[in-house]
Amino acid sequence: MSTESSKTKTETDKRSRIIEASINVFAEKGFHSSRVSDIAKGAGVADGTIYLYFRNKEDLLLCIFEEKMEDLIVDLRAALQGVEEPIDRIRVFAEQHFLQLERYPALAQVFQVELRQSHTFLREYRPERLWEYLNIFGEIVEEGQRRGVIRPQVDAFFTKWAFFGALDELSIQWVLARKRDRFNLKRASEQVVDLFINGARCN
Repeated sequence: MSTESSKTKTETDKRSRIIEASINVFAEKGFHSSRVSDIAKGAGVADGTIYLYFRNKEDLLLCIFEEKMEDLIVDLRAALQGVEEPIDRIRVFAEQHFLQLERYPALAQVFQVELRQSHTFLREYRPERLWEYLNIFGEIVEEGQRRGVIRPQVDAFFTKWAFFGALDELSIQWVLARKRDRFNLKRASEQVVDLFINGARCN
């Protein structure tokens, strides 16, 4: 490995450590209560190193969203590979959404709670990764309409937001639940999908 390649890998690894440490710190302490020094300690770097990669704590939070949403989209597309029927693809979408909560609980805390406390995220930021995620569902609905299994009156744009809204609200309840083991996400997934399918499916 060349010296330049080795340096690039080191920088990438360091940035990744900062991202992962910030997720854990934000989840544990809350975004506003977290200090850059806490993140630096968790990442094993000096405090000033954080500012070599991120402008400030807010920038770091938005970068978490960008990068982790990209990962979730990759995982979702992989889960949908080989699933042909639109109704089955809807089920996979919901199952995968909740599976990611259980797989990455600290990230779920950051996404469901901490991001919503960011004025920049809520007022100024364009969440294009989220739109890409939702468009996958919208495309499933449109494919279902082309195949004659979803009513043509169903509006794909409104439906993808309504479906996501149901998943998102249940996700918040799971994150905030004191006893998560009693919150059956598999059952929640089945309920949301069944309600949607019963309303959208052609008779």
